[in-house]
Amino acid sequence: MKILFGVQGTGNGHISRSRELVRRLKEDGHEVQVIISGRREEELREIEVFQPYRVLKGLTLVTCRGRMNYIETMFRLDFLTLTADVLSLDTAGVDLVVTDFEPVTSLAARMKGIASVGFGHQYAFPYHIPVARGNLFEKYTLLNFAPARYNAGLHWHHFDQPIFPPVIPETLYRASRPPEDPKKVLVYLPFEELEDVDAFVQPFREFEFYIYGKVKEGFDYEHLHFRSYSREGFLNDLMECSGVVCNAGFELPGEALHLGKKLLLRPLDGQIEQESNALAMVELGYGMAMHSLDREVLKHWLGQPGLPPRNYRRTVDYIAEWIGSGRWDDLRTFTDAAWSENASGKT
Repeated sequence: MKILFGVQGTGNGHISRSRELVRRLKEDGHEVQVIISGRREEELREIEVFQPYRVLKGLTLVTCRGRMNYIETMFRLDFLTLTADVLSLDTAGVDLVVTDFEPVTSLAARMKGIASVGFGHQYAFPYHIPVARGNLFEKYTLLNFAPARYNAGLHWHHFDQPIFPPVIPETLYRASRPPEDPKKVLVYLPFEELEDVDAFVQPFREFEFYIYGKVKEGFDYEHLHFRSYSREGFLNDLMECSGVVCNAGFELPGEALHLGKKLLLRPLDGQIEQESNALAMVELGYGMAMHSLDREVLKHWLGQPGLPPRNYRRTVDYIAEWIGSGRWDDLRTFTDAAWSENASGKT
């Protein structure tokens, strides 16, 4: 099958999960062409598996100091370029479009009448899952930013809905992992200012905080260890740590749950997806949430034990099988199989 695959480049989580599915689809013999949008090409890292790929402007949501900035987002929307990018795509012979919340390929599928699959956490929201209150614009944006005809939604729990478990990087399935350090905490709060994160964790000197952020080179300062993003280094620190403090995105919390790391989420204000994720995390009893960099919450969380590993199975195997089968209306068969064969069971 010839597949046009769109990747939202604004978040490392989109790239991480799409990397796994693209690799699997290629292994199954499909011809996959990739479009990445939302970030400049020079800012993208470790995307060799996507070749051949093109990088386009797409659409980007703007944030400032932990909050969504909808006014700035509206000013930066460039529908003329978006339309030109869509028209520039060569879709001759394309059998299926797969979009990981990527608007160029989503719009191309609609304009050219090509079957499309939405792949990612955002595509779980049409189903009955925990959803935070939000204004109509937020809800409309989430459901219509990059819609698809068929939804391969992902979530940490099935909620008795036809959605898949999280996609876990292959590295985290390996049998030999570094030993866990009970005093090591991984911190990834990319929407916060680095000085705010520094002040947030500084008082807790009995713990070693590994903070990933916008630094050119990593450095250590007493019990604080600042790191620039490196996929290998990040996953190694994730395996070694006892807990993760992060925004309420989807991929990183899923990886932490897979490994049995305790979680403290700080949802991005005004972003309904992240606020819904924080709500779900608390309702499921999988972790804690805070709506500001609250030291009292952090102090309480640091004293909490971790949970047993969820041990999610290789979700991309089931999604790739579903895509390759052509039985796109028969989603439940494949999602049920993914959960029933999950090591942690349908619980």
